[in-house]
Amino acid sequence: MSARPGLRERVDALLDSFIKDFYETVPYAQHQRSAGEIDLGYYKRHNIETILRLRRKRTVDALAIKYFTKADPVQAKAWAHYTDDEMLHDRLFAADLAKVGVTKEEIYSTEPLLSTKLLTGYLQYGMEFEDSPLALITSVYFVEYTTTRTQPEWLDNLEKVLGRDEVKGQRAHVNTDLDDDHDDFVWRVLTSLVSSEEDERRVERHLHDIYWLWKLYFTELHQRTVLGRTGEEITLPGPPATATDG
Repeated sequence: MSARPGLRERVDALLDSFIKDFYETVPYAQHQRSAGEIDLGYYKRHNIETILRLRRKRTVDALAIKYFTKADPVQAKAWAHYTDDEMLHDRLFAADLAKVGVTKEEIYSTEPLLSTKLLTGYLQYGMEFEDSPLALITSVYFVEYTTTRTQPEWLDNLEKVLGRDEVKGQRAHVNTDLDDDHDDFVWRVLTSLVSSEEDERRVERHLHDIYWLWKLYFTELHQRTVLGRTGEEITLPGPPATATDG
């Protein structure tokens, strides 16, 4: 039984509302899920950014392991195992990109989008300046939950349009999350950090902030790759109204 009864139900309901809002409000949100013809520029850059995020998240995961080694060795071992499981998943995405003509040199020489830098910075800020992995673990739960509830549909459509072999790596990544019940595992780690109602409010605040950063990412991705905008031409959504305490 959860140490914080009712919290997961509230969090999952909030994430479901984010998924609904994402499909309704973010430009091109349904493109990979349902388009009969895939915009390859959008698709390629999305997967490049996924790789760049995974590579940078490894550094933040290492900081979380360091924190747990001092605060909770059991969770340190658990998070080290999870990180080991996810550590090289960028190779899966790179293998799929190779099949549509994107080289490793192109991937790793790409400057990350501003939204990618901001998301990485948000997670690292929690570790470096708040001395807490709460933002990171909350973000990982966000990703595990939303991935398993959206990506199978996306991959079904991408497989139909691009070919089964072209999304083999992405499918393996999602299947690992599903087969190993990663969302349940991450939730257990997350609740080890939650011991009060104030902590619960922090989790919910992080979720709102993280969702805004993901909306920021998909908005920037669309405007750069589909609309061809750069720099000051890009119009980004405002910050979430619930980004502050209380």
